[in-house]
Amino acid sequence: MIDPQLLRENPEILRGSLRSRGGDESLVDRAIAADYSRREAIATFEALRAEQNAQGKLVAKAQGAEKDALLVAVKDLAVKVKEASAQVSEAEEMAATVIGALPNIVLEGVPAGGEENFVTLKEVGAIPSFEGEPRDHLQLGEALDIIDMERGAKVSGSRFYFLKGAGALLEMALMQWGMKTAIDNDFTPLIPPTLVKPEVMKGTGFLGEHADEVYHLEEDDLYLTGTSEVALAGYHSDEIIDLAKGPLRYVGLSTCYRREAGSYGKDTRGIIRVHQFQKLEMFSYIAPDGAESEHERMLSLQEKMLQSLGLSYRVIDVAAGDLGSSAARKFDVEAWVPTQGAYRELTSTSNCTTFQSRRLNVRFRPEKEGRTEPVATLNGTLATTRWIVALLETHQQSDGSVVIPEVLHPYMHGVTVLSAS
Repeated sequence: MIDPQLLRENPEILRGSLRSRGGDESLVDRAIAADYSRREAIATFEALRAEQNAQGKLVAKAQGAEKDALLVAVKDLAVKVKEASAQVSEAEEMAATVIGALPNIVLEGVPAGGEENFVTLKEVGAIPSFEGEPRDHLQLGEALDIIDMERGAKVSGSRFYFLKGAGALLEMALMQWGMKTAIDNDFTPLIPPTLVKPEVMKGTGFLGEHADEVYHLEEDDLYLTGTSEVALAGYHSDEIIDLAKGPLRYVGLSTCYRREAGSYGKDTRGIIRVHQFQKLEMFSYIAPDGAESEHERMLSLQEKMLQSLGLSYRVIDVAAGDLGSSAARKFDVEAWVPTQGAYRELTSTSNCTTFQSRRLNVRFRPEKEGRTEPVATLNGTLATTRWIVALLETHQQSDGSVVIPEVLHPYMHGVTVLSAS
């Protein structure tokens, strides 16, 4: 949620942010009107409540006919107070809905426009070359007997799969290498719940334009998370946290679930876009003035991971219209996928400033005994199942084998080369 004070005092900032996103600027006007109605309803209620209290004191002192008349007036006033209270509730609900629909304010320097308007910040590593035509990850996975899509579909339906043998080890190795990287950089490991309450899912901004991607268990009114960012953001909800010793950094490992509605073409082949996958997610709570440097820190850890795995990649500054409602800036790191002849997203990191913390009521005290303020939250992925796609295709050999990056060897139980023989 955006800062209500900013909405009242500097709405042009919000309008400019919406323009860069390609959004509807009239949302700002509706939010201003809803905020005004809410404050007016509160003022009316408080005035009536004050009058009711004053009348109550007069009744206590009055006697006889005067008291009877005052009691009638107090009774009528009680009805008005009750009506005014209901109007406050209605106005607050409306304001929360309308203001809550405003996306986060885009940071200065973020490219305007939609998905295609990203800016490439860097390209790292040489594009791999092969003798002959490279095989795609599914051809390799099936030949090596480490990916089984057919039985995944038999058991669970389309876009489910089994990782088998060294394939299962490879996914776990990625997670363990990512976990070590995170722990070595001051992140506390967590295994979070993958079912969360509606208020947590809503608080992180995942029930907006992408709500159709989320699985909902109606009978329990719980949501399956598509990233542990959701649970990690809710971990300190309704708390005042201590940042005196620096940011609170967590790294969550969880199974994730996404409907992947509207995905077609090559993305539906193999394990690029699937309904269930593993994901290792960094999450930081930090004072707002340190958020941009923390964002760069997360990005550097993601790059360190890809470099250690021998993957060629590029970093892009995602355009405003492709940020999602919570992010004020997002960097995507895209690895080269040889059989697609293109960079494909493996990981991203987002600076959500105070947007999520305002919705989830996570605050800190900048100074001892001072007033509390919303914290900034940031997230970034260190490994997912999808990384196997780039690993298999990049490190394939002419004989159909795949060389495992050296950093993963300690986690592969002696397997250093994937081979069909």
